[in-house]
Amino acid sequence: MPAPKDLDPSASLAALYGTKLRKLRVRAGLTQRQLGDRIPIAHSRIAQYELGNETPPLDVNGKIDALLDADGDLIDLWGHIKRTPIPDWARKFVAYEARASAMHKYMAHSLPGLLQTEAYARAMLSVGQVFSGGRAELEEKLTARMERQNILNEATPAWLWVVLDEAVLHRVVGGALVMRDQLDHLLTMATKPRITVQVLPYEQGAHPGMGGSVTLLTLPGNGQVVYLEGINTGTLVEIPGEAEPYAIAYDLLQASALSPDESAGFIRKVMEDRYPCPPRT
Repeated sequence: MPAPKDLDPSASLAALYGTKLRKLRVRAGLTQRQLGDRIPIAHSRIAQYELGNETPPLDVNGKIDALLDADGDLIDLWGHIKRTPIPDWARKFVAYEARASAMHKYMAHSLPGLLQTEAYARAMLSVGQVFSGGRAELEEKLTARMERQNILNEATPAWLWVVLDEAVLHRVVGGALVMRDQLDHLLTMATKPRITVQVLPYEQGAHPGMGGSVTLLTLPGNGQVVYLEGINTGTLVEIPGEAEPYAIAYDLLQASALSPDESAGFIRKVMEDRYPCPPRT
């Protein structure tokens, strides 16, 4: 039987939960399979909880707390995790993002969070509320998103290269004024030394990124991870070698997109045509 993986309880609240869960399970003299059978859930779910990769549903957590005689400790930890504005599936990506030396993003539907204005981000998160809680949670997520942008203000920030599908510019998020301010902000950010923005126009037709938005992160030592975005979830591709097809696809997207200077002109034209200045009063 392979030795259990080492856990780092300081990595995240989910990792702290997993560490606590493993200690309680071992203290109770139960294997992952035995604990899973008593709930009942697959023992592989217990393994994911202990590794900090997932957090159990409310009812499952309550059963685990009772079965392991945790005296409410797991219930308390679970509550803290759920109050954290960045969900389980995004935490690892955000940690990688903070370490990255370069970020290459293809955005199919919206501006990347790192380049969003507060008003645009609020409108995006408001739409996403169908999957989550009320106003307080929205404000927490908004604050977390704005704070993530601080990585662009470091003394030597990561290189950020963004390819935007033309649809991103035309999809109205938050109204015309929000969009005008957002595109104006995008043009300003694109003038920064380590930020490059390209637009992939409709006329280029079909392309390798039509499956959805994707982010490639280059880490210290030149390792790469890939992040694939879904409606309310995300997938990390971390296995060495599996990032290569995505990197090739991204190269093709860059080659098909307008140059940075052409893209700036394109964005400016969309801003003036679709979101003109309101009449003065």
